Amino acid sequence: MDIRRAGRRPAVALALAVPAAALLLSGCGDAGGLQSAGPTPTAVGPRELWPSLTPASAAVDDYGAGETDVVKGVTVPGGDLRRVDPVSVIRAQQAADPDAYKDIAKGLADCGDPGKRGPDCPVLTAYFADLTGDGKDDMVVGVKAPKQQLVVRVFMYRDGTLTQIMNDEDAVISVELAGDTVVVRAVADLSGYEYRTSWQYDAHQKAMLPTRDEIVRTGPPQTPSADPTEPPTEEPREEPSASPSASGSARPSPGAS
Repeated sequence: MDIRRAGRRPAVALALAVPAAALLLSGCGDAGGLQSAGPTPTAVGPRELWPSLTPASAAVDDYGAGETDVVKGVTVPGGDLRRVDPVSVIRAQQAADPDAYKDIAKGLADCGDPGKRGPDCPVLTAYFADLTGDGKDDMVVGVKAPKQQLVVRVFMYRDGTLTQIMNDEDAVISVELAGDTVVVRAVADLSGYEYRTSWQYDAHQKAMLPTRDEIVRTGPPQTPSADPTEPPTEEPREEPSASPSASGSARPSPGAS
């Protein structure tokens, strides 16, 4: 049963006292006379439903948010994650838990050891940004998984260790970096909608948390018109073209493939 509509408290009509001076001015036909803006809307605050309900104390499901994992066997030269190969990070995690990577083990063998990555390598180019606010770049890694899934992970270097601070797997449409936020857009189970999850670093948890999770209406997919319109017969006027402007975007390290 889907319950989505909430009751609203009925507005209380307020009698507005109008000063006599205002009445006199309102009767004036001058263009600059004062005009009443009408009644002020009544503010309606949130209303608690079932106040006697005992609050839950634990989540029903464990989604793994806030979990971290120390990656062993990977050296971070000078504490600079830009000098770390993302393939070596995923392989180190595979060595620690082979069963969790059995679906992509064959693809990892095509990632070069070392050498050029093959077309079946599931590890995408790493991106770097300071997501934790410590002044050092963190590493964002994407790994293609079966059934068009994408695993998105964030790693930081702290206390002399490489630590995974985010792990998300979904049917991803795109991944975006917006300042210190990782935004994951994923396919929703409702046609014409998509999920958008914003991940931000939480200093208390020392991990990336899904601070905003929403379902967004995107509309039906656009299809070509059945009856295309005829092109205009008149020649378009020639106008000076504007040069494209540069736009800032997250970029991988120069050495990444």
